[in-house]
Amino acid sequence: MPDELYFASVAELNRKLQAREVSSRDLVHLFGERLEQIGPRYNALALSLLKDAEKFAKNVDDDLKRQRFRGPLQGIPWGAKDLLAVKGRVTAWGAKPYAEQVFDYNAAVVARLSKHAAPLLGKLAMVELAGGPAYRFASASISGPGLNPWDTTRWSGGSSSGSAIAVAAGLVPFAIGSETVGSIVTPCAFCGVTGLRPTYGLVSRYGAMPLSWTMDKLGPIAHTAEDCGHILEAIAGKDDDDPSSAGKSFFYAPQYARDLKEVRVGFATVDFDEWVDPAARGDFAKAIDTLRMMGLQMTAAKLPDFPYGAVAGTVVAAEGSAVFQELIESGRVNQLADPLQIAGLKEGLTIPACDYLRAMRIRRLMQDSFRDLLSDIDVLLAPARLAPAPKIGEPLDQPRLAEGQRPKDPGLTAIVAAANLVGLPALVLPCGFADGMPIAIQLVGRAFTENTLLAIGKEFQNGTDWHRRHPPVAAA
Repeated sequence: MPDELYFASVAELNRKLQAREVSSRDLVHLFGERLEQIGPRYNALALSLLKDAEKFAKNVDDDLKRQRFRGPLQGIPWGAKDLLAVKGRVTAWGAKPYAEQVFDYNAAVVARLSKHAAPLLGKLAMVELAGGPAYRFASASISGPGLNPWDTTRWSGGSSSGSAIAVAAGLVPFAIGSETVGSIVTPCAFCGVTGLRPTYGLVSRYGAMPLSWTMDKLGPIAHTAEDCGHILEAIAGKDDDDPSSAGKSFFYAPQYARDLKEVRVGFATVDFDEWVDPAARGDFAKAIDTLRMMGLQMTAAKLPDFPYGAVAGTVVAAEGSAVFQELIESGRVNQLADPLQIAGLKEGLTIPACDYLRAMRIRRLMQDSFRDLLSDIDVLLAPARLAPAPKIGEPLDQPRLAEGQRPKDPGLTAIVAAANLVGLPALVLPCGFADGMPIAIQLVGRAFTENTLLAIGKEFQNGTDWHRRHPPVAAA
């Protein structure tokens, strides 16, 4: 298979499958061997499921031969973040205490992609327990630190490290990640791939490791916005097994997208002129120019004044420690790799109920304020991350800028914590490089407006080629 085909979009692979230029078994075999051989170089692979996928692909090919077309994901292999249960297979949650954990059922997302005839190639590495409530070093994983395929001395981002690495390195055509506070946004930005964090409740979390019941979300990581739309359509929908399910379906409908000239995009110039790394400012400016040329109405915006980071930290710490209470009280928590995470989980059990309830009340005020903000603005635009990926050994809790170097205007720099607290969707789009490493923008929309974000993303990628660039991965 030509090297470029490893980086082909879902839509491109689907056309080749339907034209019988390649079989699902071919894709499974080639991607599967590549995942097994190259994935460990980046600490991206948690568990290969190649043999299972080959059996699955045989049935898919039988359908394709009979021209029984089941949708755009039919026959296309994928990878699952290792917090998703796969029946009869180890699901370790990236953590030593759960290294032999096996479930007797599939997560809802795994089951839905199976119904869409997509073979599951493997479980992908993650930061232990999805990073909750905090961790200090990239090495906080049973698989080791996620190494960035653009430069293995740098971090891939977390906690969906393996998912972003595998897509960026051409090891799987797409993957599923999860986000509580930035775990899809960050690795997509650092690895130069496209990612979608759906509206809270749109995708069932049944069978996924919980970290924060009121903030966790599952979403696709892929090469293009169009791919993310097809994947979201397959995994979204009502699920009675998930109490947080919004009871809504999603249909990817680019043909009915709003005229982009009608869409108002709010952003803060200080984010791109002062907050971002100087080496990234040139390509960020070009990205904004591209959005303007698309006809979008660009306008100034600012976030409502709330302590987003403190509120998110309280919610995740309290809920995460409640989830892992047995782990903490049994002492097995000390088997985790990161001392900061161990301490944080223990401290989370001591958070007073009044502090948690106060955080939830403030969160409700945030939701009301965002409703007002987005009554006149359709989409918020910000850098996905302010700088390219850090070096592997750098402490992750170390501020990038000293107190005296930070701009007085915060701009939209708190958008990741804010939008996750409010439950809003976000789309991450690669938009350039800084010091040879990928950078990206993020678009945040109103609840359940994923089609608007995807329409902007598709048009942006029609006019740019950042999403088609890939690291010089050695051939398998």
